[in-house]
Amino acid sequence: MATVLALETSCDESAAAVVRDSTVLASAVASQVEEHARWGGVVPEIASRRHVEALPQLIEQVCAASGVAVAAVDAVAATVAPGLVGALLVASVTGRTLARLHGKPFLGIHHLEGHLASVQLGEPLPPGPYLVLLASGGHTELVRVDGPGRYLRLGRSHDDAAGEAFDKVARLLGLGYPGGPAIQAAAGAGDPQRFSLPKGRISLPEGGFHPYDFSFSGLKTAMLRQVRALEQVEADTGAALPRADLAASFERVVAEVLVERSCRCALDQGLGTLVLVGGVAANQRLRQLLEQRCRRDGLQWRVAPLAYCTDNAAMIGVAACQRQAAGQSSAIDLGVAARLPLAQADRLYETQAAF
Repeated sequence: MATVLALETSCDESAAAVVRDSTVLASAVASQVEEHARWGGVVPEIASRRHVEALPQLIEQVCAASGVAVAAVDAVAATVAPGLVGALLVASVTGRTLARLHGKPFLGIHHLEGHLASVQLGEPLPPGPYLVLLASGGHTELVRVDGPGRYLRLGRSHDDAAGEAFDKVARLLGLGYPGGPAIQAAAGAGDPQRFSLPKGRISLPEGGFHPYDFSFSGLKTAMLRQVRALEQVEADTGAALPRADLAASFERVVAEVLVERSCRCALDQGLGTLVLVGGVAANQRLRQLLEQRCRRDGLQWRVAPLAYCTDNAAMIGVAACQRQAAGQSSAIDLGVAARLPLAQADRLYETQAAF
């Protein structure tokens, strides 16, 4: 079994891990949430600087905790796409430097492939193929997984990702950043049925609607109009804005949309297992609704462990172990890419660097 040192700096979380197959020997994450919360979102330049400061200490920490020195690992891996270019470069340059210094193979990992692999850090998966709902701050996709590197996207968001919608609505309600945890906390005391909100759909050119795709722009607009109307009532009567009910109603609709279309896709495609990964997978209402619906529809379900839903290096390590087991490695001069479809992840293992 291969032992991999994995690095992740694609956005605002600096992370390192030592992984052996699907076992995490050590994992550490340095969060920048408090700093970016001042601005209501991630500031790329600040994120890159903080990665430079945090990553060397994180590497030392996981090597000490695992008892595995960098010289003793079988490979070094780092996220190289997609993400913020400046942030990606920190892990990429660090990883490639360590790999060259110690004569180890380097594996550039697709960030979304890492999320897909994160579920393997929990309960064993039933035999594939299976359907994955990947819901995060930057991506909302339905992906059929037939094995490592064998992916087919069956559904996607046409505007904001689910996590992005949480952030924007949380800002609208004055709940802070990041939006997912803030809305979940506020929604706990709210009535999820109080406000009727739209479940955005994507029209097909030939008529009708796409059965599996998502849209959250209409829901955000409906929330804005509802909040503005209630703010006027507040100004006229002094009635406080019902933030808890608004948060709960928004959270319910997002969860219902994600679960309904995911289950429909799994059933239509004859896929007996539905997997939930990504930062939004940490939402408790979504997890509960997914379990209830899968039980009703006779689907098996798995969710990435809570500790590995948001960005981390352990999931990057698992993806790297799979790639190395297949005899793959990346060119040592491989760069980074802000955007790269998951379907093109195999390009990261070509003899000549893809970028």
